[in-house]
Amino acid sequence: MAHTLILHAHPRPRDSRVTAALGRTLAGLPGARLHPLYDRYPDFDIDVAAEQDALAEARLIVWLAPVYWYSVPGLLKHWFDTVLAHGWAYGHGADGAPAHALAGKTAWWVASAGGTPGAYQPGGAHGRPFAEFVAPVEHVARFCGMHWLPPFVAHGGHAQDDDTLRARCAALAEVARGHQAALGLGAEEAAA
Repeated sequence: MAHTLILHAHPRPRDSRVTAALGRTLAGLPGARLHPLYDRYPDFDIDVAAEQDALAEARLIVWLAPVYWYSVPGLLKHWFDTVLAHGWAYGHGADGAPAHALAGKTAWWVASAGGTPGAYQPGGAHGRPFAEFVAPVEHVARFCGMHWLPPFVAHGGHAQDDDTLRARCAALAEVARGHQAALGLGAEEAAA
């Protein structure tokens, strides 16, 4: 059982340097499982039941993806649309009972962004702080009754040298271990 499910959504995973490194870092955590969506569903034909089963086993759900047009890549958006279905993740089921399969689980967006932190400021290329682009992804989680963790963003992905990338991965590992500890995850998997 993976208590931490990492939904990796990079449209060109073999060309990814930063997101791939972040994924390897997260996959090395106790009880974590990397779930590469573009490898699993290159035709976007998502096995909804299998994805829902994977989510049912997890307590910490990580959406690992590069920033695409101020949001997530197309397959992850399609995953949201199909997997987080009415009657399962929100709303009411066929029996009229509330449907909250993800209620109480925790969601975390780990992103790589090509733009530097300065680009995500007034006067920068994107004109706004990165935090202003987070709301749609955050509300996907909150609408499904999930707890939301502040995103971890590796800025300047296109220009990160190896030392900077190693430092970002070390920072990610530290934050991730803290989240796992706060959720009571990791210790039992490390002991197994």
